[in-house]
Amino acid sequence: MTASETLSFAGDFPKATHDDWRKLVDAVLKGAPFARLESRTYDSLTIEPLYERSSAAHAVVGRTPGAAWTLIQRVDHPDAAAANAQALDDLENGATGLVLVFAGSVSANGFGLDPSAAKLARVIDGVDLDAGIAIDLNLSPASRHIVRDLAALVKTRGLAPASVDLRFSINPIGGFAAAGRSPQGWAQVAADFAAMVGELAGDGFRGPFAVADGRVIHNAGGSEAQELAFALASAVAYLRALEGGGLSLEAAQAAIYFRLAADADQFLTMAKFRAARKLWARVEAACGLKPKPVMIAAETAWRMMTRHDPYVNVLRTTIAVAAAGLGGADAVTMLPHTAPLGLPDPFARRIARNTQLVLLEESNLARVADPAGGSGALEAITQQLCAAAWSAFQEIEQAGGVWAALESALVQRNVAAVRDERQKALSRGKDILTGTNAYPDIHEIVPAVLDVAPWPAADNAPVTVTAVALPRLRLAEPFELLRDRSDKILAKTGARPKVFLATLGTLSEFTPRASFAKNFFEAGGIEAGGGAPGGAPLACLCSSDKIYEKEGVPAAAALKAAGVRHIYLAGRPGEREAALRAAGVQSFIYEGCDLLSTLNAAYDILP
Repeated sequence: MTASETLSFAGDFPKATHDDWRKLVDAVLKGAPFARLESRTYDSLTIEPLYERSSAAHAVVGRTPGAAWTLIQRVDHPDAAAANAQALDDLENGATGLVLVFAGSVSANGFGLDPSAAKLARVIDGVDLDAGIAIDLNLSPASRHIVRDLAALVKTRGLAPASVDLRFSINPIGGFAAAGRSPQGWAQVAADFAAMVGELAGDGFRGPFAVADGRVIHNAGGSEAQELAFALASAVAYLRALEGGGLSLEAAQAAIYFRLAADADQFLTMAKFRAARKLWARVEAACGLKPKPVMIAAETAWRMMTRHDPYVNVLRTTIAVAAAGLGGADAVTMLPHTAPLGLPDPFARRIARNTQLVLLEESNLARVADPAGGSGALEAITQQLCAAAWSAFQEIEQAGGVWAALESALVQRNVAAVRDERQKALSRGKDILTGTNAYPDIHEIVPAVLDVAPWPAADNAPVTVTAVALPRLRLAEPFELLRDRSDKILAKTGARPKVFLATLGTLSEFTPRASFAKNFFEAGGIEAGGGAPGGAPLACLCSSDKIYEKEGVPAAAALKAAGVRHIYLAGRPGEREAALRAAGVQSFIYEGCDLLSTLNAAYDILP
């Protein structure tokens, strides 16, 4: 064999086809519907088990091919000097951009910068604004004035506005959605918005100036299509406002950028960022504009973060960063893993920064342009998302635009419906948050955060227009409330509430359901163990169905005689239910049952 020859092992075998694979699958299914292998997203998109290559696909044009995304670090310490130290440390150690998070903004988490001109100057003291560093802002309605303060600071330093990479993040629609109130109606808000953008552009800043931010939908539990539709509707509203304010459509186009949440669903996140570019290109085409790659920023999702077992947050955010980067995001911010516990310390901030550096510099994830292009799965999901998001966008437009859709609560109702489905799925174990509703560790050591008290900024502006505020939540919160109840009992009595696991049969017979029961109860902070019931208020029978047939009824009767207040059985009751209930079993726990309702009821039983 010469060096020019290629050894092809696959050439000795017949070419596999999708039909061949389907025949093998059907044989295994034995008459069961093929749909069992499919899954559905919260937008009712179908995810197939196997896809063929999409050979006709074209790459989605976005970030410059081979260029790294901008590594953005949060600056959010309420003390200006400490915030300045954060910023300088991050820039010295690999960050290529900063997001200045002001108190009361969408992602401030109870902390954030003081929105005053003097404090702003202190925060960015020593930061070379014209050295290619990207500066983004997270603003609240009450801190929007900081935009002009920052512009003035650039001029005071003697810098040419065009030399500074400032993304001013003006977003009155997002502020209205999150706060549920506004001092003015949309007509005046749009005029003021256009005037501010026109002023900045006239001063020579190159922008972009306005952000169409979908995080407020994601934070509230919305779906991917809902987040895209809201961001797209916001961008269209800003486009109209800027044109109405005297800017050309081309200038208005360049003034807008997007910001989306990235979560641990890798494929959906990648498809979402790709879909955002396709959707915006459709709007550009409808406006007669030449499509240009729009800037898209990403922030790892708040709603997926957990207070308990927070080191799993590192895994979640790593997947989210990778998905956003592979999906073509131009800039990525990774929330530190301890953010749900308080203000992250330097170690947590370093982990967030270095995770991105490893993905960029060692894994080289940014080297390939649109790596999802041609993947049958990702192309199909992207197209489905585009269709679902465009339909939701049209619904918003038919309601009079995004501001009117917020006033009428159309957006909020749609998001609430999806949020309810998510919470049901978590309660029933269909969706998993490791360390929260699965594999909890009630003896964990809580990592440190900075000793800084939260100070949510007050917005005392007069209110003229109101709407239902979109909540900012984490999906783990209902379980964390149960764990808080357990912590209070521990602090008061020196012991956590307990459930006695009454195991029957041999180790191999009871271990699977005993392990399930332990995870089940400890997800709510109720410690599971053996020994003897000893008057324990809660007990759970654990064994196989075969053992339950012989020993379930007498075991339940014995627990009842021992004074156990509430008896559970791990497993579905089946035909034995009446006999088991007569013997004293009151509740059955099994995969798919309502975990939250059962655990809340357990606390009502506890003394």
